[in-house]
Amino acid sequence: MARSRRMLAVGMTLLLVLAVGLTGCGATHNETPAAGQTDANEGKTRVVKGEFGDVTIPVKPKKVAGIYVEDYLQALGVTPVVQWYHPNWGKQDYLGLNVPTFDTTGSIEALVAAGPDLIIVDGGVDAAKYELYSKVAPTYRLPEAVLQSPPEIVKKIADVLGIPEKAESVLAEYNRKMADAKAKLDKAVGEQTVAVVRINVGDKSLALFGINNRYTGNIYSELGLAPHRFVKEMKEFQAVLSEEKLPELDADHLIVFPSNGSWTSEENKEAVKLLDSPLWKSIPAVKNGHVYKAERTHWQSGAVMANKAKTDDILKWLVK
Repeated sequence: MARSRRMLAVGMTLLLVLAVGLTGCGATHNETPAAGQTDANEGKTRVVKGEFGDVTIPVKPKKVAGIYVEDYLQALGVTPVVQWYHPNWGKQDYLGLNVPTFDTTGSIEALVAAGPDLIIVDGGVDAAKYELYSKVAPTYRLPEAVLQSPPEIVKKIADVLGIPEKAESVLAEYNRKMADAKAKLDKAVGEQTVAVVRINVGDKSLALFGINNRYTGNIYSELGLAPHRFVKEMKEFQAVLSEEKLPELDADHLIVFPSNGSWTSEENKEAVKLLDSPLWKSIPAVKNGHVYKAERTHWQSGAVMANKAKTDDILKWLVK
């Protein structure tokens, strides 16, 4: 009898040790909720202050729409539920998104169908559109004060998404890329001047982009390229080049892209003929073969992934 009791006690002890061991393993390795369980933040909300006031948003949003800010979502590892589209401008093809498109000029049906639990928008959305989107899901409008600074936009969006630490790693990698490119360009290009020109398809004019242009200003401020004197003196973001001024655009390097569509778009054929004019062909950079045809979708964006893509282009064109 005594022996039986001892065997039973040993068996109970072994079972207890095994149970504790299994519990410890579960605590260490099972980092995601088990089937049937919910995330601790499920259904929780918090209040954030946007450009148009306070808005109550999910603590951990799962389905996010980013109208005009999809680049930043992608950079932060978040795939938006829709991609904005404009009949005249198209969409940001460089992102390679495989999600439904949402025509920002038409019905919001596609946005409703996507079922976002959070919508993030930038300065392209006015108060009326903001109210409309807010009927679909909580909508956060980026503060006007950060709209000219891609790093600040990254931080704001990361905070709203509940992943502020992700912004740090994204910006660290971005800054490394810019610094590395700047060093290579300093060595290869030096003080040679650069200008960016857009073909305005609608009125068939040529627009010069200024040093503070939201789309292309980073090639001067971050990559250290020397702006042509016209660019450096500009206070406007962009200005149409007159026929009188065009021959004076003696930048060493010119980057050019169409305002809408692509270089092969049927509707752009007439506008692109501007590059066949005697005035254009008289420009020194044209004569020297230093004109670079860029793709509109990332050159007409100042977001982080677009800036990285532009940097790759510039290194390809200017660093031999």
